[in-house]
Amino acid sequence: MNPASNLILVGPMGAGKTSVGRHLAGLLGLPLVDADHEIERDAGATVAQLFEREGEAGFRARERAMLAALLRRDGLVLATGGGCVLDAGNRALLRQRGFVVHLQAEVDQQLRRLAGDRSRPLLARPDRERVLRELADARTPLYAEVADLTYAPGDLDAQAAALQLAARLAQHWQRTGAAA
Repeated sequence: MNPASNLILVGPMGAGKTSVGRHLAGLLGLPLVDADHEIERDAGATVAQLFEREGEAGFRARERAMLAALLRRDGLVLATGGGCVLDAGNRALLRQRGFVVHLQAEVDQQLRRLAGDRSRPLLARPDRERVLRELADARTPLYAEVADLTYAPGDLDAQAAALQLAARLAQHWQRTGAAA
């Protein structure tokens, strides 16, 4: 058991980090913070615009700084961006500052969930399935490296997945700090 004050959700795009996280935060009485939304708010631009203007490297630098700032806080549910685990420093910070849940999603589930989503710069290509498979190959071992718990919601809706995950967390996570 990893006692921690923060609950951190990692996983691929379309896994439900934000939607499941919103319901989970409500169940736990904690605020949900979405790292990508905070980056957008801080930059005054969307993730897609940041990728276009600064490239992936520029976005990742912003992501690294935002993650460090957010994880100075205690008592939150943090929905990370799918690529935050690419940086070794981010992976160390995630492990140090929270209980990390890897939300899994199969590529076919991601394709269904992201079918109408045109806001994801890494999916702005004709062969989305190939892109998602390549991302999974590169990132899945990194999610596993940081995860205290792995959870696959399957085809459950966000609310049912959050309820099921909350039950699993009750067995695996001891919340510490003022919010405990």
